[in-house]
Parts: sequence; structure tokens; C-alpha cells
Amino acid sequence: MTTDTTTKSPEAAAPPPGTAPAKKRGTNGHQRLLTRRDRITLAVMAGVPTLLHVALVWVTAIASIFLAFTTWDGIGFDSIKWVGLDNFHQLFSDNPQFWPAVQHNVIWFVALILVPTPFGLFLAVQLDKRIRFSRVYQTAFFLPVVISMACIGFVWQLVYNPDTGLINSIIGANRPGHYIDWIGDPKLNLWAVLIAASWRHTGYMMILYLAGLKSVDPSLREASALDGANEWQTFRSVIFPTLRPTNTVVLVVTIIEALRAFDLVFVFNKGAQGTELLSILVTNNIIGESSRIGYGSAIAVVLLVISLAVIVPYLIATFRKERRA
Repeated sequence: MTTDTTTKSPEAAAPPPGTAPAKKRGTNGHQRLLTRRDRITLAVMAGVPTLLHVALVWVTAIASIFLAFTTWDGIGFDSIKWVGLDNFHQLFSDNPQFWPAVQHNVIWFVALILVPTPFGLFLAVQLDKRIRFSRVYQTAFFLPVVISMACIGFVWQLVYNPDTGLINSIIGANRPGHYIDWIGDPKLNLWAVLIAASWRHTGYMMILYLAGLKSVDPSLREASALDGANEWQTFRSVIFPTLRPTNTVVLVVTIIEALRAFDLVFVFNKGAQGTELLSILVTNNIIGESSRIGYGSAIAVVLLVISLAVIVPYLIATFRKERRA
């Protein structure tokens, strides 16, 4: 018995007629995944937001730094005049609103740290116990965070209304001769605004701490329970120390919120009569009746320096941790 062995020629290995030829492969043996159209689409999708970000954030920030050393009324670029440090000298020595505004920003930060932050932590601890309807409670407490500050200002204006407001109606201060002007009284309006800001900030802190509590190792709680520690001792000695990264984020976020406060105050009384803030001074000088763009830019630079003094150390510490990890 003989066995015939046939060898296929190159012509025999060719695809049959009517069959599409195989796609050409790159030099590395892989098919090209992106066509020219795909590259153009990706370039547009990435390029347009980048250009908008650079134009609206970086260019304006650099322009503000430059304008802080000039005087300009906003009419024509030929009216820009270099004055050096005169704007800053006038700001620190001759502006009666500057230092009260700085003080109010500090009060804003201290109030947010002392009131809504602990209360947000308390809510996070309670919701972390997986009580019934916890999702409903989370939504209810976090709802003010997703509402714009302007809307919150309008809502709290109704609450503080001297005639028909909720507070005056409850305490009986809506009668002639007994009115309490929560917004117009310089001794009360700042604290009234801080209550509204704390109402919103509490939900923000709750979500941050709730995320931190979810990352705590359950074995730590079990070990603490085996050692006989009660709930408060477990939280104080075991849980809270593990929330150190979250506390850092909370501190930075609170400082930023205190510095960027604007919408709520502007809706209440446009930052007058005891509610002056640095952001309000910037707005009043740049787009106000006086239109002192150079002077307003100097205030914005001061605000930028304060913000960077807080953000830069936080970023440095974060990058160092990532490198060590």
C-alpha cells in the first residue's frame, strides 16, 4: 500500500474568488484600531474642552495677576496704566471693607468647621449602621448640596422674611414693633447666612465621611468588640484615627468653601451691611459702578494666594503618599 503525499502550492493557498482579502496589518503585527476619522473626532472632543479650560481659567487667572499691578476702567486696552504695588498698598491701608471681609471669611471657615462638619460626621456614623430607609435619609440630607446656592438663598430669604417668614411667625416677631430683620440687621445677617450655608454644608460633609467609613476594615470593629470596648470607645480609638485622610479632605474642602462663598451672600443682601466677603469685593470693584478692574484684580490675587497656600501643601502631601505607595 502506498501513501501519496501532496504539497500545497502557494496558488492553492490563495482565497477562493469572491472572498475579501485579509486586512493589512501594521509593522508590529496588530491591526490599526483608530481610523483618521476617529483621530479627528478624539482631537475635537479633547481639544475643545481643553481650549475652553485654558481660555476661561488659566488665561483669565494670568490676566488678573497682570491687571492687579495696573489701573484700568475696562474701556479700551490703551487706558491700562502700570502702577506697580499701589493697588495692594491702597487695599491693605485705605480700604475700610477689606479687613472686615477677611474677618468674615475667617468666621465663615470657623463656623463651617464647628457646626456642619461634626453634625455631618454624626449623620454619617448613624447611616453607616445600615438602619432602615438609610438610602432615603442619605438622599434627603444630600439634597441641599445639589441645589444651587442662589436657589438656597431665595429659599432662606422666605424663611427670614420679617412679615411672613417661618422663624418670625414661630417666635411671634412678625408684629409691628416686634420685627426681627434677620437680613438687614448687621448684628444678625452674617449669622443668618451662616445657618443657611451650614444647612447645605452638612450634607456635603456627611457624604465625605460616609465614604470614609465605608472604607474602614470591618475586622477592626470586630477586634474592638472582642476587647470589650463600647460603641463610643470603638469610634474614638479605632474608627476616627482611620479617618485621617478623610479629615484632610474635609479640611481642604471647608477652606475652599469659605473662600469661594459668594452666591448665598449676594442673593441675601449683595454683601452689604455686615456680610462683606473678599469675593463680594472683587465683584463690586470689577463689574460694579466704579469699574476699578485693576483694584478688583488685586483683591482676586490676594484671594488666589490664600487659596494656593492651602491647596499646594495638600497636593504635595498627596503626591508624596502616592510615590511611597
